[in-house]
Amino acid sequence: MTAFDPELAEALRGLPDGPPLSAESLPAVRQAMADANLSCAEAIGDRDLVWADHEVPGTGVVVTVVKPRNATNAPGFYNIHGGGMVVDNRFADLPRMVGLVEEFGFVAVTVEYRLAPEHPHPAPLDDCYAGLVWMAENATALGFDPARLVVGGGSAGGGLSAGLALLARDRGGPALAGQLLLCPMLDSRNNSASTVEFAERGVWGRASNEFGWRSLLDGQTSPYAVPATATDLSGLPPAFIEVGAAEIFRDEDVDYARRLWRAGVPAELHVWAGAYHGFDRIAPDSEVSRAARATRSSWLRRTIGRA
Repeated sequence: MTAFDPELAEALRGLPDGPPLSAESLPAVRQAMADANLSCAEAIGDRDLVWADHEVPGTGVVVTVVKPRNATNAPGFYNIHGGGMVVDNRFADLPRMVGLVEEFGFVAVTVEYRLAPEHPHPAPLDDCYAGLVWMAENATALGFDPARLVVGGGSAGGGLSAGLALLARDRGGPALAGQLLLCPMLDSRNNSASTVEFAERGVWGRASNEFGWRSLLDGQTSPYAVPATATDLSGLPPAFIEVGAAEIFRDEDVDYARRLWRAGVPAELHVWAGAYHGFDRIAPDSEVSRAARATRSSWLRRTIGRA
C-alpha cells in the first residue's frame, strides 16, 4: 500500500476526522469552509495589489479581480475553485492566487459558480464560461494580454478547467494559452485502482467523490462535465497536470495526460510521491509542497513568460 510522505503524514494527523460528504452534512461543511476562507484584504495584506468584484452582465455570475495596481499588458489567470462540485466559494484559492499575482504580475479573476446538487450540470460550467468570456472581452480594461490567458484550478476546479478548455475549443474561444490542472477531478466512474486504494485514506475519499459526481451529473452525461470521457482531445491548449501518488485522482489524471499526448497536445505531468489530495494547502511548508510550487512556476514561465 502506498505510504504518505512523512512530513505530509504529520500534517494530516492534525486534521479533525469527519464523515464523507452527504446531503445531511453539506450545509455545515459549506459554512465551515466559507468561514475559513480569507477575504481579499486579508490575503493581499500589504502587497501593492488591488481587487474588485464585478457582476457579469445578464448572467448573475460574480467574479473577483486581483491584480497589480497599474497592470498593463500583463498575463491573465482565470481561477476556478475546488470543492467536489458541491462546496466552497471563489475566495478559497486566494492565497495561491495572490502568490501567482505577486510572482508573475497576473491579472487574476476568480469566479463564483453555482454549486450542485441545487444546480447540476451544466450550471457550474456555464457560469465558469460566462466569467471567462467576460474576462477576455475586458482584457484591455483589466490590463492583460488575452494571448497569455491561462485557466486553472485544483480538484473540482481542475476538472472544471479541463471542461472549460474543451468548451472554449468547441465554441471557438476565448483562446487559452494553457490549462493548469492541479489534482483535477476528471472521471465520474470512480473505479480506478487508486480510487479503490485510497477510498478511505487522505482527505478526499471515494464516498465523498461519488456524492460530488452524483450531485453534479444528476443522471446526465457530458464530456464537458466529465473530461475523462471526451473522445477528442486535439486542439486543446498546453496542459500542466499535477497529482499526488497517494490519492484517488492519481490514475485518472495520469491517463488524461497520456491521452493529451496521444492527441498531440503539449502536456506536462507531475506525480508527487507520498502526496495526498490537497497536500500543498494542508502542508504548505513541506518539502514536497515547495517543490510542487516551484515546478508550477517553471511551467508558467515557459507558457506565458515572466512579467
